[in-house]
Amino acid sequence: MQNLRWVLNLLFVSSLLHNLVHSSSQVICSSQDRAALLAFKSSIVEDTTGVLSSWVGQDCCNGDWEGVLCNPATGKVTSLVLQSSLTEPTLYMKGTLSPSLGSLGSLQVLVISGNKFITGSIPNSFSNLTSLTQLALEDNSLRGSVPTGLGHLPMLESLSLAGNRFSGVVPASLGSLRSLTTMSLARNSLSGPVPVAFKNLLKLQILDLSFNLLSGPIPDFIGQFRDLTTLHLSSNRLSGGIPVSVYNLGKLQDMSLERNDLTGPLSDRISNLKSLSILDLSSNKFVGHIPASITRLQNLWSLNLSRNHFSDPLPVVVGRGFPSLLSIDLSYNNLNLGEVPSWIRDKPLTEINLAGCKLRGDFPKLTRPHDVTSLDLSDNFLTGDVSALLTNMSSLQKLKLSKNQLKFDLSELKLPEGVSSVDLSSNLVTGSLSSLLNNKTSRFLEEVHLTNNQISGRIPDFAESSNLKVLNIGSNKIGGQIPSSISNLVELVRLDISRNHITGVIPQALGQLAQLNWLDLSINALTGRIPDSLLNIKAVKHASFRANRLCGLIPQGRPFNIFPAAAYLHNLCLCGKPLPPCRKTEK
Repeated sequence: MQNLRWVLNLLFVSSLLHNLVHSSSQVICSSQDRAALLAFKSSIVEDTTGVLSSWVGQDCCNGDWEGVLCNPATGKVTSLVLQSSLTEPTLYMKGTLSPSLGSLGSLQVLVISGNKFITGSIPNSFSNLTSLTQLALEDNSLRGSVPTGLGHLPMLESLSLAGNRFSGVVPASLGSLRSLTTMSLARNSLSGPVPVAFKNLLKLQILDLSFNLLSGPIPDFIGQFRDLTTLHLSSNRLSGGIPVSVYNLGKLQDMSLERNDLTGPLSDRISNLKSLSILDLSSNKFVGHIPASITRLQNLWSLNLSRNHFSDPLPVVVGRGFPSLLSIDLSYNNLNLGEVPSWIRDKPLTEINLAGCKLRGDFPKLTRPHDVTSLDLSDNFLTGDVSALLTNMSSLQKLKLSKNQLKFDLSELKLPEGVSSVDLSSNLVTGSLSSLLNNKTSRFLEEVHLTNNQISGRIPDFAESSNLKVLNIGSNKIGGQIPSSISNLVELVRLDISRNHITGVIPQALGQLAQLNWLDLSINALTGRIPDSLLNIKAVKHASFRANRLCGLIPQGRPFNIFPAAAYLHNLCLCGKPLPPCRKTEK
């Protein structure tokens, strides 16, 4: 018994000593850092995320302060990560960035992103955060200029200020960040040239300056960034050609230069970009032939050269040419293809875009139709029937064949189950809508574009399970009334039934389409009043009731009473704002 008591006492003492040692190794957070965090908390006037409600008590390093990490040996804050999701608009922080954060001298990681209600500028005190390795202030509403002091953070490896409202020139001081591997200033309003000082950023792997107002040429020094894997300069005002030095970037995987004013031909040296998997040069002013050497890019799976001035002939693709290609877009160049090239027909492509390529004759037969998820052959001279060929496209999701000379009856069209968008506008399509839109219509179908055809019959009843978001059936020969079951299209954003022979009244049920932002009922034979139930549609940005037989008081509430008068002209007796007041007999 005495031995047992001795053992128990020994265990008790050992446990006590362990707890003392353990507690002595836990340093509570620095009072200065705690004060800095609380000052930031006070600068946030609203926090629906609930994160900052956890910032209570004396110890900000005990794990209870959400988003805060510390060095356990010093009690200094080393990481502050506060990320909100843009897909959850009810969860956000509202306020400004407190200058107090600049006193967190041991901070290595600072991430405050996804808060569209965080405004103001980046405090100059952030230049004191000399231990920072990662700074991400993405997708907020910060404005003003990018502080030059951010160039005084020698340890910084990753900098992202994307998705804000910064303006002015890109500060040359950022060229001093020689440890930087990732820089993203995308989706702002930055202007001027890419600073020459950026030539010092030799460790860059990712450079994203897209969606700004940058001008001037693509700098030649980018070719010195030998570790670069991603180059995004799209949606700017860059001019000139692609520097020859860029073709030396053997590790480059993704080059997106679309929507600029770039000119000149593509160099044969493009085959040197051996790691390239994505190339997007669309919406520029490139000229000349597409170089045959491009077909030797073994890893290229997405190629978009659309909306340029490339001319015939296309490169001949044989053997191992384009071995990884899955997506191609050559739309709207100076190409006169006549028919879809055999190598495009034969490859297992998932996306084929050849709009405006002067294709002629019958709808092309693809060797691997079951692989295709997106097909755009619009704005060509294709003729005949497509219905039989579509039945083999089991993976098809998006189909765009508008502005051709296709002639067939809708009743013969059997869309694959997974199609979400179909555009057959401006063809010679006949038949009735009921064969396409009925109680068997796939729940995947979201967009139907049939404008400017020869479709007749009535607008069919709509099932409750419909997920239709866009219904464009204007400029046809459709008659009958608008069914009250249109209220089942609860996801509908755009409705255009203009230039048909629709009769009867506008149903009250139309007012239940709360998501609708475009409504065009013009040039039909509708009678009666415009129902006040339409005032329930708060999202509507455009509406036209022109050239019908409508009469009575226009709904007197926004936006219907402030739309242009032209939206209501050429009816029997519509009155009230924005038209002249009603007489007593017209109300």
